[in-house]
Amino acid sequence: MKNVLILSSGTYRNENSDTACNKFMRRTMKRTIILTAIFLFLANATKSYAQKDADNFYKSPAIRTESVSFQNLYKMKIGAALFLPQDMKADVKYPAIIVGHPMGAVKEQSANLYATKMAERGFVTLSIDLTYWGESGGEVRNAVSPDMYAETFSAAVDFLGTRTFVDRERIGAIGICGSGSFAVSAAKTDPRLKAVATVSMYDMGSAARNGLKKALMPEQRKQILSEAAEQRYVEFQGGEVKYTGGTMHERPDASNPIQQEFYDFYRTERGEYTPKGASPETTTHPTLTSNVKFMNFYPFNDIETISPRALLFITGDTAHSREFSEDAYARAAEPKELYIVPGAGHVDLYDRTGLIPFDKLEDFFRKNLK
Repeated sequence: MKNVLILSSGTYRNENSDTACNKFMRRTMKRTIILTAIFLFLANATKSYAQKDADNFYKSPAIRTESVSFQNLYKMKIGAALFLPQDMKADVKYPAIIVGHPMGAVKEQSANLYATKMAERGFVTLSIDLTYWGESGGEVRNAVSPDMYAETFSAAVDFLGTRTFVDRERIGAIGICGSGSFAVSAAKTDPRLKAVATVSMYDMGSAARNGLKKALMPEQRKQILSEAAEQRYVEFQGGEVKYTGGTMHERPDASNPIQQEFYDFYRTERGEYTPKGASPETTTHPTLTSNVKFMNFYPFNDIETISPRALLFITGDTAHSREFSEDAYARAAEPKELYIVPGAGHVDLYDRTGLIPFDKLEDFFRKNLK
C-alpha cells in the first residue's frame, strides 16, 4: 500500500502517503487563497467603477445653504433647500435655477449636488422635494400626482421670483430623471420658466404605459390597472397602503442590470438617504393606487409650445432612458439641443461629477437666462 492514508481508528500510517497528502492540501489552499484574492479584487474593482467620481453628498465651502419652505397654489407645504454663493453682492439680482430630484428620490439625492455645483458657478439655486415626498407636504406619502409635481416647479418660481436677490425674468429649471418630464410639463403652462434642462430624463407617462422600449404589453397594462383598482377598495376601508416599483432592497443579480444600477445608488452609502419621518422600507416606492396616474400623463404633447424658450436634453450614450430624451428632442421646437455624454449610463449622471457636464449646463443657462 503506497501513497494511501487510512482515515480510520486503526494505527497504520504510511509516511509516503502523508507527504503526498500534505502537498495536495498545500496546493489546494494556495489555489483557494489566489482565487479568493482575485474575487475580492474584481468585486472591489466593480464597486470602484460603479461609484467612480460619485459625490452625491458634496458640500462646498463657497456656498451657503438654507432650509426653506413655502406653499404651492393649493396651500400645501413645499420643502426645499436654497443655495447661495458666499460672495453674493447686495445690489445684484441673480439668475436662479430650480433643481428637481429623480422620481422616487428626495432633494438630498442628486438634486442638492446639482444645486451646489451650479451655485458655485454664480447662480442662485433651489432644490425641491416634490409634493408627497421628503420634506414637502401631502398625504398619502409617496403618492403620485403628475399635476402636483409640475405645480411644485411653479411654486418654486413663486418663491424665487419674490426674493430680492433674484431676477424673476431669469429663472430656469433642471429636472433629473422623472423630474425632467415634470419640469417640461410645468414649462408648458408656466412661461416664467425661461429655460429648462433635463438630465437622464424619464417620460414617466410613457414608462408607465409602455415600459422601456415599449416592452409592456396591453394585457400587462390592464393587469396593473386592475390591481390598483382593487387596492383602492382595501385602502378605502382602512387597509394597509401598498407600494410598488422603486428600487429593490436586496442586490439583484446580473439578469437585472437596470435594477443593479439603481441599487448601487439608492441602497448603498453612495446615495442612500431616508427622510425624517420616513421608513427605509418605503423609500423610492410610490403607492400602488396612485402610480397608475402616470398612465394618463403625456408631458411631451404640445412640447413645441415651449418655444422660443430653450430646451436642453442631456443623456448618457449607454443610458437605458436615452429613448425619452431623443423622443422629447424630436418633438420639441427650436431652440433645442440633445447632448449625449460619452461613457455615461442613466444613474451615472445622478452623481458622477467627472461625467456630469456642468460646463454645458452653465453655458446653456448663461445664454438663455439673460
